Amino acid sequence: MYNLAGEYECKIDAKGRLKMPTSLLKQLGVEHARFTINRGFENHLMIYPQDVWQKKTKEINQLNIYVKKNREAVRYFYRGATQVSCDSADRILIPKGLMKYGGLVKEVVLFAYNEQIEVWAKDQYDAMLDREPEDFSQLAEEVFGNNASQDE
Repeated sequence: MYNLAGEYECKIDAKGRLKMPTSLLKQLGVEHARFTINRGFENHLMIYPQDVWQKKTKEINQLNIYVKKNREAVRYFYRGATQVSCDSADRILIPKGLMKYGGLVKEVVLFAYNEQIEVWAKDQYDAMLDREPEDFSQLAEEVFGNNASQDE
């Protein structure tokens, strides 16, 4: 569906509005886009284009809620989820609770990949980059080694 890519340094205004970068919106191919924003796995936020969100919710809604871990996963996944739309200035309003969860104040980094966009407080994003492994090739081998194409 999408093949998003890029890192974008942005600012959040005093009202909690984030201007979506034009080049990112062009990758999405939509005007005045609609998204769902919610908590990420770490202390960051996730932005999903509306059609991707529907696909994700279809997947999570198949979990058996009679299993406690499944119920907890469903609750966590949906907690804070909010539909947002770009206004005429290509801004989205980030709910206060999500801003607090992500530690978002003013400077943020949007990290777009595949079908989603992570929203990080700039200082937390920089700290995450500082924790990157010294030998990425070894990590790649461990993670992707068994998935390598056998077409030789």
